[in-house]
Amino acid sequence: MGSFQRIWRVSMAARIAIASVLASLQIVIFAIGGSTSRLALLVCSIYLVATIAVRIWAQPRPPASSFDAQWVLTIGVDVLAFSLLEYQQAGGINYAPLFTLPVLLASVLGPILLAFGTAAAVTLLLLTNAWLNSLSGFGELNPRLLQAGLSGSGFFLVALLANQLAIRLALQELQSKASQTAARMQTLVSDLVIETLAEGVLVVDVQGVVRSLNPSCRKLLGVPDTGQNAPFLLAKNAAWLPLTDLMSRTFSTLAPQRANVTLQVFDSPTKQLRIRTRLALSGTGSQDNLCVMFLQDLREMEARVRTEKMAAMGRMSAAVAHEIRNPLAAISQANALLEEDLHEPAHRQLTTMVRQNAQRLAKIVDEVLNVSRVQEQLPSPESSSLMLDDTVLRVTGDWATQNAVGHRLQVQMRAPAAAVWFDADHLRRLLINLLDNALRYASQSPQAIEVSTDVLTTHVRLAVFSDGLPLEKSVQTHLFEPFFSSESRSSGLGLYICRELCERYGAQIDYQRTTRGDVQGNEFFVLLKPAFVLRGSDAPLFDNLLTIC
Repeated sequence: MGSFQRIWRVSMAARIAIASVLASLQIVIFAIGGSTSRLALLVCSIYLVATIAVRIWAQPRPPASSFDAQWVLTIGVDVLAFSLLEYQQAGGINYAPLFTLPVLLASVLGPILLAFGTAAAVTLLLLTNAWLNSLSGFGELNPRLLQAGLSGSGFFLVALLANQLAIRLALQELQSKASQTAARMQTLVSDLVIETLAEGVLVVDVQGVVRSLNPSCRKLLGVPDTGQNAPFLLAKNAAWLPLTDLMSRTFSTLAPQRANVTLQVFDSPTKQLRIRTRLALSGTGSQDNLCVMFLQDLREMEARVRTEKMAAMGRMSAAVAHEIRNPLAAISQANALLEEDLHEPAHRQLTTMVRQNAQRLAKIVDEVLNVSRVQEQLPSPESSSLMLDDTVLRVTGDWATQNAVGHRLQVQMRAPAAAVWFDADHLRRLLINLLDNALRYASQSPQAIEVSTDVLTTHVRLAVFSDGLPLEKSVQTHLFEPFFSSESRSSGLGLYICRELCERYGAQIDYQRTTRGDVQGNEFFVLLKPAFVLRGSDAPLFDNLLTIC
């Protein structure tokens, strides 16, 4: 409810109160046999009914530039009723002070012109009443006119002051609403920022009561989203004792604190957290201060630092590889020329070692440079499509011939009609990297390596399986990171390149330990985005895909 509506309701209540007092006064005077007129009683009764009716049925409307009958029913009725009572002078009572009510009502709820008009009308009525009374012989004219003039001057002053106060109140209300709106928006923005922060934020008061915490903090502290809601005591959970101690030190020293703590929350794994505190001083006393805690997972921080270091190392490695390439080519060419002139087995064995290690270095250089090529601008993800089974069969056949795997390789193509969004050269690089990785750890058993394709509900699946030993948990965590390898002679870039290629085309690559028949092994699988299927095939149709005849 605005200030105008509140003042209007208070004014209407004041009118009812005054009307009730006037009517009661007339009834009491009449009851005790005093000198009162029936007209005065009738006027007071009608005035009381009119004020009650206006309060019940009238709606508060600010005065407009055009004529409004509502103001006649309020200010006009007041002026008319008080004028009749003043004219009658029932019981010898002076009713002139009652004119203050319509003047105030006009000043507070209307413009200055309406306020001065009401004051002028009241002044004229008082002057007219003084003149009529002097004609009737009720006193001298000059004193009555002087009294009416002084009363009128007071009404003008009241009108001016009340109107200015009302204007100031309205301006302050507008400013207050604007400030409240700005503060509300600022609070919403702050809450949104805090809610989306990856860093945990915990706000605690001097009594150790948690005022608020964001979703990241809930996750770090093991508080379920549907569990405890602020406020609650931080000390109620014994696992949070390091946080309580840090909060106490912050309040006692009135200085920020920083510490690394270990938390064992419920049944979740142990968490290493870095905590920073900041003191929010209220300025009204130490009991109103707040401690804001910022929580970070040390493992995630270390992972980000490691990723940044590896990215920097990758850029440096690419530059070094580019510089090594030309000297390495010269070494290989010189070794080949030297090998042609050597006939002793011992000397040729040395040149063979040089050739093999040069080839190994060349492969590492190519892998390092391939990372940079993958990260450069590639074709649009949905501008190149290919028939998956045909491409996989062709690439797998070439790879099997080059590596002489023979009976160790098995191919299961179960998506003959499905096409996927992928560039042929990039799919060849992806598949060869996965096959080389499988060959490195596979046994010599028949069908130790298997390549398969399948059509799923929303994706086409490409998988490379090998019967190697299980990967350690620490190795699985960093499988697709650059320069990470469990083998000393590997550059650790093969799976990283595979992941980069898959992300470019909206595909997903992952690893799992699985079983094929009676054989357990490691499987790397890729979920590819389907492009279209051939009409008339047995493969299930995907939503929103073309069907090619």
